[in-house]
Amino acid sequence: MNIAEAKEYIKDTVELYLTKDEFGDYRIPVVRQRPIFLLGAPGIGKTAVMSQIASELGIALVSYSMTHHTRQSALGLPFIREKEYGGRTYSVSEYTMSEIIASIYDTIEESGIREGILFLDEINCVSETLYPSMLQFLQMKVFGKHAVPEGWVIVTAGNPPEFNKAVREFDVVTLDRLKVIEVEADYPAWKKYATERGLHGAVLQFLDSDRDAFYGVETTAYGKNYVTARGWEDLSEIITLYESTGKKVSESLIGQYIKNDTVVKEFSAFYDLYNKYKRQYNVDAVFRGEVSQETIDAAQKAATDERLALAGLLADAAKARIRSVMKKATLIREVRPSIERIEGGEEPATYLRARKDMLRTKERAGSLSPAEKNAGKRVIAFYEGLQAAMEEGRGAREYYNSSVFELQDDVRELQEALNHLFAQAARLFGRESNEMLVLVTELTVNEDCAGFFASFPNAGYEEFRQLLMVGDRREQLRKEVLEML
Repeated sequence: MNIAEAKEYIKDTVELYLTKDEFGDYRIPVVRQRPIFLLGAPGIGKTAVMSQIASELGIALVSYSMTHHTRQSALGLPFIREKEYGGRTYSVSEYTMSEIIASIYDTIEESGIREGILFLDEINCVSETLYPSMLQFLQMKVFGKHAVPEGWVIVTAGNPPEFNKAVREFDVVTLDRLKVIEVEADYPAWKKYATERGLHGAVLQFLDSDRDAFYGVETTAYGKNYVTARGWEDLSEIITLYESTGKKVSESLIGQYIKNDTVVKEFSAFYDLYNKYKRQYNVDAVFRGEVSQETIDAAQKAATDERLALAGLLADAAKARIRSVMKKATLIREVRPSIERIEGGEEPATYLRARKDMLRTKERAGSLSPAEKNAGKRVIAFYEGLQAAMEEGRGAREYYNSSVFELQDDVRELQEALNHLFAQAARLFGRESNEMLVLVTELTVNEDCAGFFASFPNAGYEEFRQLLMVGDRREQLRKEVLEML
């Protein structure tokens, strides 16, 4: 199972566990709700999907890495209490509340959200002193005398023994009380996530051309070599930051995130070529319709890998432009219902406060995703601007319409740029070429692009989508393209 499939399975399980009957009781009693055990290699995104699930379900999330815990922090600290039994007083050892259980109650108090996911990572790598308590927790859902509150689903994760010498294998009694999901590294599933996150085009194009470089862990005479999904995502972010500040991306920098010398050298060479093609073919000029005959001749004579790299560059640039416009379109759709009510006398501060409260609540609940946070900040900025405009005497509808007109101008500019893109790409590659197929397919499968073309149809895109039968024979032709690499 890949991580995307695992995410949907976990999400469905959590939803079922939290389903109640007509009396308000959980339809699956808490005692019968088996904890989920996500077993997979490090760095494939196990932790990331927990935040996504909690955000999508509107519940809270408390996460802990169990390798950072001692027996005392997990169970609580011992203290002496006087108790009377049969008329005699005894000193009895008891324990304070577990830090983990206390964190759940803290999250409930701070966020007001009473249901959530308790995610415990690396549970099969705990210390020898904590291991028996970990087994008891998985079977009984208690640390010491303190149980996980009702409404909190337990999801755990761990690495297989081949990836970590500290792994302790669970016995059959424990495994029989868990829902075990084995997850494997899967590039297509990760690419969908990476594309939606806007990861750097050089990373995605490199991995498209060499999927074996996506993930790998091996032991050599000189130590461990490893490449993980986490490493590629972190590398993408640092490359984007370096480029925005004019800093040089070196092989040494790449090696800080990708711990495999061969892959580092290959990606470094690819990154240099990526930037060379970007300069050589002047991607921005394509969107202006200003491609010279010299550039067209160079593209037509270029090797297959260079032409595919150029198609990828054009797709990346188009996706970035579309993503920017779709952020504005999403904002307009979200704030539209409030404008009439504000025109009718309601205060923008009401909506401003509500959105800030929502973000604060989800942040305290641990379930605020980066995308949701960014979208929320855009909405907050809109209402702050609206509030300031109304204080200056402008109407709510006038302020809203100015944003709509700005979006319309952006859409017109983008439509013109896209028409230039498809026209010039046909000149660069040929109307029915594999490179055109790659370009149109990349735009078709991207979520932002699909939303844009559904809302704002583009003649150039539709012409080539139908010409290339993208959707009908896309997979077959895509495989043919990849076999040529």
